[in-house]
Order: sequence, then C-alpha cells, then structure tokens
Amino acid sequence: MSHLQHRPFGTRGKVHDITPASAGWRHVGFALYRLRAGDSASAATGDNEVILVMVEGRARLRGAGRDWGELGARACVFEKTPPHCLYLPDGSDWSAVATTDCTIAVCAAPGAGGHPARRIGPEGIVPTRRGEGSNTRYINNIAMEAEDFCDSLLVTEVFTPAGNWSSYPPHRHDEDDFPRIIYLEETYYHRLRPAEGFGIQRVYTDDRLLDETMAVHDHDVVCVPRGHHPCAAPHGVEMYYLNVMAGPLRKWRFVAAPPLAHLM
Repeated sequence: MSHLQHRPFGTRGKVHDITPASAGWRHVGFALYRLRAGDSASAATGDNEVILVMVEGRARLRGAGRDWGELGARACVFEKTPPHCLYLPDGSDWSAVATTDCTIAVCAAPGAGGHPARRIGPEGIVPTRRGEGSNTRYINNIAMEAEDFCDSLLVTEVFTPAGNWSSYPPHRHDEDDFPRIIYLEETYYHRLRPAEGFGIQRVYTDDRLLDETMAVHDHDVVCVPRGHHPCAAPHGVEMYYLNVMAGPLRKWRFVAAPPLAHLM
C-alpha cells in the first residue's frame, strides 16, 4: 500500500490521526472519530484552528467555552445535504457526546487567533455543480477562500457520481508563486456507496518522481504532499471526499497538468 494512503485504525472511536509530523509536512492535520450513540470524544486544539465536520449523525458539541447544542442532520453522507460544522480557534478545547451513531472529522491547520468560534452551515452552504459530462461532481464549500472566518484552513466536500472523474483535469498546488499557484498540503477522506466498493486516486508529479495509483476504500485517507491528484469513481460506485487544505497563504490557486490543461 502506498505511503500516502491511510486505512482506519478500526471502526469505533478515533480511527484516523494524521499530523504534520506523521505526514512529513508542515500545515494540515486530520483526525476522524466514529462514535456510537452515547460515546464521547474530546481534545484541545493547541496551536491549530479546527473545523469539526459532522459527516454523519448527530452529537452535542461543546467548544471554546460554549455549549453549541446538538449538531448534525444527515444520517448518511450520500444524502448530499449541507453539513453542520463548528469552527474553533487555536487555544480551544472541544468535546462531543454522540446522540446517534455519528462520524466527526477534525480538520486542523495552524491558527493565529484571528477569528472567533462559530457554527458553519447548513445555512449558507449551497451545493454547487462543477464540470460537465463524465467530469461532473457536486461541491459543498465549507470554508474555501470566499469564506473569511479561518486563518489558514480550506475545507470542502465533493460528491462524485458513479462512473465519473473528480479533481480533474489533474492539477497541482505545490509551489509558492502567487497569484499563479500556491503551496497547499491536502488530505482526502473518502467514502463510497456501496461501502464495499472502491475508488481510484492517483498522485503524481510531472517528472513522475512521485507516481502513486491507489485503490481507495470506505473511510480511507490519502495525503497529497505535492503533484496532481485526480480521482475516479468506477461504474456503480458513488464517491464522496472531504478535502482539507492549508499552506503559508490562505488562497486556492493551482495549475493543471499540461497535456490536459485545455479541459479546464
């Protein structure tokens, strides 16, 4: 299995814990909790800002000294409805008590204390179609560049219909040359329907010094330190992924792979 691909530790509790140290980079962290009704989880944000994404199910959340009540609505991520999320600045504590079986993603990147804690969504998150034909996918932007309530995090959900490509044409964001391109590390948290299916993700550089093609399964995480990173959903398998990006500048600028740039 590729060193970029991470399988979950198990099926209950904290099943992913990707840090800058474990990923070999500087900015992005990603953790995932799969809780059963009545289970709890808690952590401190430390030097990071965090967005908690209620991927599935419901939980009562506390964070930054406030009780935010019960968050979450969709029982299955493939309902494709906008998620309930919570933004917490660096120096915060948070806790969750599951009121139903639930999946909570913890998206982290360096914070600078520039923004207060706040709820994100479902209001204000508008599902958006991107691409055409077999490149069609649907986006829930949680905290992209237009949403100015984070110091460094960029977070979005993508739903790819069966048989389609996504994060395509292949593109990269691995240089600091603003406004042409920005250096952004990125994680992909994958879900599939049916869960027993598989998807494909490739991560490669133009010189092929990095060139990995992975069969991704339900709840896998792929780290993208550099290079292009397209995904494909096979016939009969829907793909979801949650993207977390961060770098030295909170912008989203990329360049397409030269042979396919005309498809942008």
